Amino acid sequence: MTNPRYFNSPPIALASAVLATLFLVACNHSQPPTAPTATESKAAATVAPTKDVYVVFEGPWAFAPDPKDANSVIALAPKTKSHRDLIVQTWDKTLASGIYDLSLPARSGPAAGTVDPNILQAKIDPQSVQRVLDTKSERYAIRLPKPEAYVAATHYRGRAGSSYPPDASTEKDYVTSVSLRYSVATLTGFSLAGSPNSGAFNPLLLRVETPTINFSIEPAHDPDPADKCHTHERQAFRDLTKLVNVTLFLDYSDDPNECHGKDPQNARPVKAEIVPGVPGFFVRGYAGGRRQDLLAAIYFFAALRDCRAPIIVSGG
Repeated sequence: MTNPRYFNSPPIALASAVLATLFLVACNHSQPPTAPTATESKAAATVAPTKDVYVVFEGPWAFAPDPKDANSVIALAPKTKSHRDLIVQTWDKTLASGIYDLSLPARSGPAAGTVDPNILQAKIDPQSVQRVLDTKSERYAIRLPKPEAYVAATHYRGRAGSSYPPDASTEKDYVTSVSLRYSVATLTGFSLAGSPNSGAFNPLLLRVETPTINFSIEPAHDPDPADKCHTHERQAFRDLTKLVNVTLFLDYSDDPNECHGKDPQNARPVKAEIVPGVPGFFVRGYAGGRRQDLLAAIYFFAALRDCRAPIIVSGG
């Protein structure tokens, strides 16, 4: 009788295991890849690239937290005879003094509110902001979401401090117009609603073809080439600090010493005359007013006239 033979040797068992593994790998490679689930496909389709939008403020502006909404900020500016009416986005859209709300589309960036180091910062009390909002004074107030950052648009060299005249140590290139940066998913959905001090206001749907929305308050007259004292800037800064109730003064190191005697910031200034009608293109130039980033080209072609007085952002 013949006994059956069993292959129990280790080499034969190992070879069998290797062949089985290779067979399984080959089968797996022959299968088509697993298709993504419906949820995964939908999530990928809804992801859209973000766009940076800059809300630009030019003129005598101060920014402070909204006393009643931690997610909003208020831009405040005095309405005076030394400035034209507030313009929003295009020259044919002017705003009367009042309170307005800027709405943005869905945002994706953090509302960090980072402040450029060359922006003048001062503590603006919430009570002072609320007083400006509650009083129907000659002022503009724009409520808008807290930005990712306050970005410099233009600079001008000067001195600013709580004593008059400000100390030489305070001199630097202060930001004179500012951009509030937001990251949004679309360039549609920007609108402006508001309540002017008198009359009604129809909400504006703002077209954002370039990545900017502009709020501009221009001087009522072009600079007087005979004025060596920056009289307009000193007066505009005085009106702004009075509006938001902060003690700050502005000075320029290149101005003659006699400018202090007729400075509008002084309690008893000598009246300074402003000669209207001088073409600002010939007298302004860019000395002291450096323009930067992608906004430089936009400002150049828009021919905006910078007030050259520092913007104030509440902080510290």
